[in-house]
Amino acid sequence: MSRNSGSSFFSFLLGVMAGGILGLLFAPEKGSNTRDKLSFLLDKYRNQLEEIMKEMMEGKKAIQNDAKSEGERRIKDAKTKAEELLDDVNGLINQIRKN
Repeated sequence: MSRNSGSSFFSFLLGVMAGGILGLLFAPEKGSNTRDKLSFLLDKYRNQLEEIMKEMMEGKKAIQNDAKSEGERRIKDAKTKAEELLDDVNGLINQIRKN
């Protein structure tokens, strides 16, 4: 997920929450009922947001692990190829010395 899409998602989520809060505040109910509903919804949204953040962090770790594994594999391949080239060069040097 790019930085812009994460920011857009957060802005959207914030807008939804603000709209919900304003809707509750202007609802024709007693203040205590509105506050209770607001507290309940805020707890619910906070829990959902915590779950989303947890999933995003786990996804980020998975991406980092995949990138690290790919990097390590490429380094291993490069090292193997370098060792093969070094063996070939040493073989050529030995042939030149024999002649």
